[in-house]
Amino acid sequence: MLQMYPYDRNAAVLYAHQWAYGRNPRFYDYEYLGGDCTNFASQCIYAGSGVMNFTPTYGWYYLDANRKAPAWTGVPYLYNFLTRDNRSIGPLAEPCQLGDLLPGDLIQLSFKGEEFQHSPIVVSVGSPAAPENVLIAAHSYDADNRPLSTYEYRMIRFLHITGVLRP
Repeated sequence: MLQMYPYDRNAAVLYAHQWAYGRNPRFYDYEYLGGDCTNFASQCIYAGSGVMNFTPTYGWYYLDANRKAPAWTGVPYLYNFLTRDNRSIGPLAEPCQLGDLLPGDLIQLSFKGEEFQHSPIVVSVGSPAAPENVLIAAHSYDADNRPLSTYEYRMIRFLHITGVLRP
């Protein structure tokens, strides 16, 4: 039976700060194969959750550059995994508003207004809740403590990580 555990936001943010301008050698760098942003976001979320989901196709895991779930590196697939309805191992998230974001949460951006292409991690949220007070870390446009307001995008969605399901 699976139980809900807290997400370690501090661990996710510390990881984001440590690797925002570098690459953890334990993970392949997909920068030149479509981008590394969601791989980096998954690494941060993994640092805060401590568990992967090894379900073929629909899970969320990384073994090596060629053995990973689509959700580990794909923007829409990560969204689908985090917001899944079925109770399976791994972090869970729910769509939220800008004002609901906490450090360690995820933002996804669409630059063209068609599909979402970028997955930065929230590292700080100031007051009042406004794009200039939300700071992010990301790969593929490497950044740390970058204000969300400095991005130009057509669509945006926010994901608040609610916890981690574990056995």
